[in-house]
Amino acid sequence: MYVRMWMSKKPITVDEDTPIMEARKIMVDDNIRRLPVMHRGKLVGIVTHSDIQEASPSNATSLSIYELHYLISKVKVKEIMTKNPLTVSPDDTLEKAALIMHDHKIGGLPVVKDGELVGVITETDIFEAFVEVMGLKEKGTRLTFELEHKPGALETITRVVKSHNINILSLASCRTKDESKRMVVMRLRTDDARRVIQDLASLGIRVQSEE
Repeated sequence: MYVRMWMSKKPITVDEDTPIMEARKIMVDDNIRRLPVMHRGKLVGIVTHSDIQEASPSNATSLSIYELHYLISKVKVKEIMTKNPLTVSPDDTLEKAALIMHDHKIGGLPVVKDGELVGVITETDIFEAFVEVMGLKEKGTRLTFELEHKPGALETITRVVKSHNINILSLASCRTKDESKRMVVMRLRTDDARRVIQDLASLGIRVQSEE
């Protein structure tokens, strides 16, 4: 799962001298919330819908509509953009991109290779990848259970599933309050997982939910 597999290629960009209202129109027309900002073909910043909203005058201003339009028309993207934005490479993992977005509370990242802008990866792309990885578009059964956090524990589960000739659509785990256990979510390509659940129970593994 690499950034290049999920990024939007050939992203729409603006020059740093683009008026902010022109940038806003581009965002509205193309239904996007951020634009890489370029200078002589090189990435120098990123501007978002929120940046433009914050730069717009308040409704409480005493200026006339004509004065407002005049002032806004003079503001360039370079005056409000985030300079030297965080970036990722197309060869970075999707997990790395997601972690950067999470830690820095941002919704998207320019993708740069050898100094050239080659794409943009957004939180929407991450969500789409999550849906795909978890097999949510495929019919099946979702099982949730706790598992001992030790070597070979997952192998025990997969062996049970294999014994019933059932394919695993996805398998994910996360930590619990008890550091000795992991919460496991498994999606199986079957509408009837009763025999799997019974075999797991015989091994002391209780399925907490079935959907």
